[in-house]
Amino acid sequence: MENKKTVNVDLKQYGMLFLLIVIYLIFAALTKGATLKPANINNLVMQNGYVVILAVGMLLCCLTGNVDLGVGSLVALTGAVCGIVMIDMGLNMWVAILLALLAGCASGVFVGFFVAYLGIPPFITTLATWLMWRGLTYTVLQAQTKGPFKEDFTFIGAGFLPTMKIPFGNGTLDLVSIIVAIVISVLVILAEFKGIATKKKYNLAQNPAWQLVAKDAVIIFLVFFVFFNLGRNAGIPFILVILAIIVGIYQFITANTVAGRQIYALGGNRKAADLSGIDTKKVFFWVYANSGLTAAIAGIVLASRNASATPKAGDGFEMDAIASCYIGGTAVAGGAGTIMGAVVGAFIMGVLNNGMSIFGWSTDIQKVVKGAVLLAAVTADLLSKRKKN
Repeated sequence: MENKKTVNVDLKQYGMLFLLIVIYLIFAALTKGATLKPANINNLVMQNGYVVILAVGMLLCCLTGNVDLGVGSLVALTGAVCGIVMIDMGLNMWVAILLALLAGCASGVFVGFFVAYLGIPPFITTLATWLMWRGLTYTVLQAQTKGPFKEDFTFIGAGFLPTMKIPFGNGTLDLVSIIVAIVISVLVILAEFKGIATKKKYNLAQNPAWQLVAKDAVIIFLVFFVFFNLGRNAGIPFILVILAIIVGIYQFITANTVAGRQIYALGGNRKAADLSGIDTKKVFFWVYANSGLTAAIAGIVLASRNASATPKAGDGFEMDAIASCYIGGTAVAGGAGTIMGAVVGAFIMGVLNNGMSIFGWSTDIQKVVKGAVLLAAVTADLLSKRKKN
């Protein structure tokens, strides 16, 4: 017998996307449209690339019910490695990138060993590395800035893909950006049809058609809005390609692999995960080793965008990454959360930073607002769980 039941679209999953749109529109009104300008859209993407990368790595830690406080300092340290290798040693960028990635992985392995095999609480271990790596960064850089870097390296964080410009209005429009928007929109629609077919195959409850159409229409509108404005500016930033690859890889890992399911199982109930045969120590180890790797990538991207390595780079980045995960719907106790939620959370933080800066709010007030948003997100998550129980 065919299943006729329907179920509403998960509001928690898409509620953060709605919140992102609302916050963006509020600041668009407050700044009299300044945040809507193509150059600002480009800045939002390029300035928040490192936050998205850190949030993706941080999500895996948060899924276990923990965090990594050392990623901001590791961003600075890996950037310092790039500076020393390229400026002081005169070696090429690929050697610098490789050594920076190795430094990040070594840090992650160091943390993973203490957390997984010595049983030191992640909060204490990563608090220690937060201090250690920051102090080491100041030491190796001698409290100085290394730079400027060559254009081939700065392309990573500040470069653009080739464009196909055509006249448009008073300026030009990049056809490559529009073609990419069309391709993404087609993929969104195909993914929706695949989801419908899968639910029919397994006789699962379907979402009402109008909700699916409304959801996809909003997503496609956002895609065209972003890429149209990028096309009106300088085209697609190269960092966006890096983000797409990283987000795609980790989305696949968390949703379609045994390793991903083990992280959720560990975060949901460690004792049950142990009893089911999952090597929870191994899971902890690779989660923190991975956090070191993503922090290194973020460090390379930031050093590239700044065209230099500075001792204060990455200061406070760990807070933005953690906030991105929890604002994006990750459960405080672990076991629930998505990569796309963390990405949306990262852009909520980015829009807040961008909008408040343009509007002229001081950094002190900005911290108050971001803290309030984080507290509201966590409170909403905990209250919703209490109602279910």
